[in-house]
Amino acid sequence: MISSDSRLLIIDTSTNYLSLGLHQNGHTHSIYEAVGAKQSELILPRIQQLLDTTNLKLAQLNAIVYAQGPGAFTGLRIGLGVATGLALPNNLPLIGIPCLDAVAALAPDQPCVLAATDARMNELFFAWYDTRNHKRLSDYQVDSADNIKLPAGQHTASGVGNAYALDIPLPVSGQNLMPGAQQYAQLALSGRYAPTDAAHASLLYVRNKIALTATEQAARRAANQTA
Repeated sequence: MISSDSRLLIIDTSTNYLSLGLHQNGHTHSIYEAVGAKQSELILPRIQQLLDTTNLKLAQLNAIVYAQGPGAFTGLRIGLGVATGLALPNNLPLIGIPCLDAVAALAPDQPCVLAATDARMNELFFAWYDTRNHKRLSDYQVDSADNIKLPAGQHTASGVGNAYALDIPLPVSGQNLMPGAQQYAQLALSGRYAPTDAAHASLLYVRNKIALTATEQAARRAANQTA
């Protein structure tokens, strides 16, 4: 049972950053580090660093929270692999938090929020939220910015996520912010996300196509050179 005094390990490897946290006594000790392709190399030493800092052992935790996606395909698999590998021998439940839910949490108490993150290949991961009432207003989606429209019945909104760091037009103005371990911990403690055992933990994919083919990459390079 997850409660306000639960001790949680948080793992988010959905971007080029390694975002980790250890929550106890109402406080989240966190690491947020630009690591590029070194997530698999650094994740376990950084988790041990957090455990040492807080004088905790894995067996003393109540759950492991992990970023469920959508996000970087390889990073998500690394995060889930480490989470399940640590959970199994310590009999810990896992709590998967959709990444866009964590992004939307950075814009609380608003009737309509666009959570949008860079999906590469000229596309964005996105979903619409009513963060005032903790409701998602759309499916989790991936598409080009040109195809993102306000939900039916909504006329104004704000946005949040690293999509706002890109030089692309978006349907609403917003802030270039991304969640850290604290946002994932708060969502896990909200009771809105069911814990599961390691055998049933899963990732949230919204894109079937993971990468461009060599032909598509060559075509894109040619287009960029002539643009």
